Parts: sequence; structure tokens; C-alpha cells
Amino acid sequence: MGMGGIGMDESKTMTRGSIWKSIVYFSIPLLIGNVFQQLYNTVDSIVVGNYVGKEALAAVGSCTVIINMLVGFFMGLSTGASVVISQYYGANDHKKLHDAVHTSIMMTLILGVIMTFVGILLSPTLLNFMKTPADVMPNSSLYLKIYFAGILGLMVYNMGAAILRAIGDSKRPLYFLIFSSIVNTILDLVFVIVFDMGVAGVAWATLVAQVLSAILVITLLVKSKEAYKIILKDLRLHKDMFTKMLKIGLPAGLQQSITAFSNIFVQGYVNVFGSSAMAGWSSYTKIDQFVILPVQSISLASTTFVGQNLGAKDVDRAKKGTKTSLMISIGVTIFLSILLNIFGNQVLSIFSQDADVLKYGNIFLRTFSPFYFAICFNQIYAGALRGAGDSNAPMVIMLFCFVVFRQITLFFGTQFFSSINFVAFSYPLGWILCSALLAYYYYKGKWQKKLNSVVD
Repeated sequence: MGMGGIGMDESKTMTRGSIWKSIVYFSIPLLIGNVFQQLYNTVDSIVVGNYVGKEALAAVGSCTVIINMLVGFFMGLSTGASVVISQYYGANDHKKLHDAVHTSIMMTLILGVIMTFVGILLSPTLLNFMKTPADVMPNSSLYLKIYFAGILGLMVYNMGAAILRAIGDSKRPLYFLIFSSIVNTILDLVFVIVFDMGVAGVAWATLVAQVLSAILVITLLVKSKEAYKIILKDLRLHKDMFTKMLKIGLPAGLQQSITAFSNIFVQGYVNVFGSSAMAGWSSYTKIDQFVILPVQSISLASTTFVGQNLGAKDVDRAKKGTKTSLMISIGVTIFLSILLNIFGNQVLSIFSQDADVLKYGNIFLRTFSPFYFAICFNQIYAGALRGAGDSNAPMVIMLFCFVVFRQITLFFGTQFFSSINFVAFSYPLGWILCSALLAYYYYKGKWQKKLNSVVD
């Protein structure tokens, strides 16, 4: 599998053949991969919730917000790399493909070192800022320090996976991820139950598993015979490539990071209600992330689909791909929302049997689930626009809806409604507004004028 000689591998290109099959076949490995990626933190939460206690579950949960803030920034940048690589792959330009791949890995190594230090140094400050209760604080701080010590492994894996996905290979990153998730789960159980290491145990398990997945993906890229092969001595930042990646990736990175940062304030509103509300929130947000994974996977597929087809100068096919992605994601999301409403309590009880924790978890579930379909519109249109090289519009719209609008709503709303229900409802309100604005922007068609700015 891979690009042979100078031609493109039919199995990886998305520029011809059935549109819905291209999107579904590409999305499924991504989805399974994202599920396993999500399992990292979820298994951590399940193990500490059942074997350490409610305060430990709250500690691991509150860390997620900080991790998402820093990791989200990098994930956005990797989107930029992925778009540039997919467009050069679609255009069959081997020289630029080579430069883009080596620039993306070099960028990852530099950022990884910076993020290790930033994560370890800033963690205590951010935990205080979130009004983390005293009974939760020591465990939260310990978890974060160990997590960020191994952050480079996570970043290298994700960038390596982004390179493979950009050329249409979403299967091999998946295999590596499944392997490392199984390792993480086994080590979680061994470190916590056998060695009684508590929260530190789950953090160390995550670190080891992430480093393993990074080694696997880099080994594959170094040993590859294709045009996207990594040659270690060629690793450097090509200025033109780096600029293009930043142009697309930085808005996506800032959007994810600032949105996650604003969730620190939301976490602060939840923390006011005590450790049971925190643990309920922590449990439900894990479920929430699984529900929206199919949409995110299809959104990533639409980014690669649009990127490759615009690289091949087929605008009409790119648009049809966006419409198809939207239909599929709405169908899947409505189905999952129905399942969640039927089996929600059983799923929540996996994390904790505590009655108060379950009460709060159910409040979040009933508030979120009727509105999940709205996420499809904002995720798919944002994915398509990024594939077209227009990352600024999704960034501005998403930041306005998920940060400015949500924080204003919470600030003023909590003056009148001091209930957790209102805090929860601020999320669906943001989703609906964001979907309406992004749909309007997409159909206005301004993004098409920018098409020639990426592939030249």
C-alpha cells in the first residue's frame, strides 16, 4: 500500500470513485482510532473512579481541560500539516510532498520540547485558577506533571498519523493506536490495582503507551519506500512549507486551544457545586466525547477529501463530498443520541456508583443529548473550509460561539439561575449558533476565491 513510482495508489486517493464510499471507508479507521485515543483518558477515569475514589475521579477529570488546551493547539497545527500534505499528494508533487513531511516532523519535535516544560510549569497555576478543591488538588497536580513529561510521544504519534492520513492511509495509524491503548489499559490495571500507585499509576501508564505509539509510527515512516518517507538527515523547517502549515493550522490550533481554555472557566462554574458535580461532569464529558467522535472523524475525512480534490482541481466533487459528509454525520449522531437516552444511566454507572455523581451525570446527559445533531453542521463545514485552505473563518466563528458567547451567557445567566442545569445548557446554545453562522459562511461561497492560495 502506498504511492508506487510516480503514480498515485488508487486505494488512497479520494479524487475518483464513489464519494460516500471514499468518505465512509476513510472515516471508519479514523473513528475506531479516535475511540481508542479517547479510551486512554476514559480508562484512566474508570480505573481511578472504581479503585481509588470520587476525589481521584474528579482529579483526573479536571486535568482533561488543561490537557485539551495544550494538546488542542498542537492538533490544530497538525491539521495544517495534513492539509498541505494532502494537497501536494493530490497534485502528485513529490518534491513539495517531501519538504512538507520533513517540516511537519521538525515542527513537532520543537513544539514537543516547549510543551513539556510549559505543561509542567503551568499546571499548578491553572489548577488554582479553576478553583480546584483542596481534596482534589494534590492528585490533579501529580497527574499533570507525569502526563506532560511524556507529551512528546503523543505529539509525534499524532503528527505521524496526520501524515499517513493526508495521503489517504487511515488504517496503519489505527493499528498502532489499538496496540498502545491495550498497553495503556493493562498498565492502568497493573499500576493501580497491583502496585497501588493511585493517580500516578494511570498517568505513568498513559506516558508509556504514548511513547510506544510514537516509536511505531516513526519507524514506519523511516522504513517506507514511498514519496512521504522520512529521511532523518533531511529533517528541517522549510520556510515556505512552515508558513503554509501555520497559515492553515494556526487558526485551527488557536481555536481549539482557546476553546479549551474557556472550558477552564466552565470547569470553575461546575467546581462551585463540589466534588460530586465535578465527578458527574468528568464522567459525562467522557461519554460526550465518544458521542461526537463519529462527527469529528467524518469532519477529518471531509478535510482530506476536499484537500485532495481541490489539489486535483475538482471543485464540484469537493462540494459534493461536503454534502455527503453532512448527511452521514447527521444520521449517525441522531442514532447515537437515541441510544444514549435509553442506556445513559447504565453507561454513567461504569465510572461511579455514587448516587450524587450519577444524579449530576444524568443532568448533563439530558441537557446535551437532544442537541448533538447541531454539532454536525459546524464540524463538517469547518472541516471542508480547512481542506480548502480557509481556516480563519471557522476559527473566528467557533471562537465567538464557543468562547465569547458561551462565557457571556454563563457570566450573566448564573447571576439569575444558580443551577447546574443552566451551566450545562450553555453548550447546546453555542453549538446551534455556531452551526447557523458556519452554514451561512459556507454557502456564501467566499472561500472559493481563496482556493488558489494553497496549491500553486
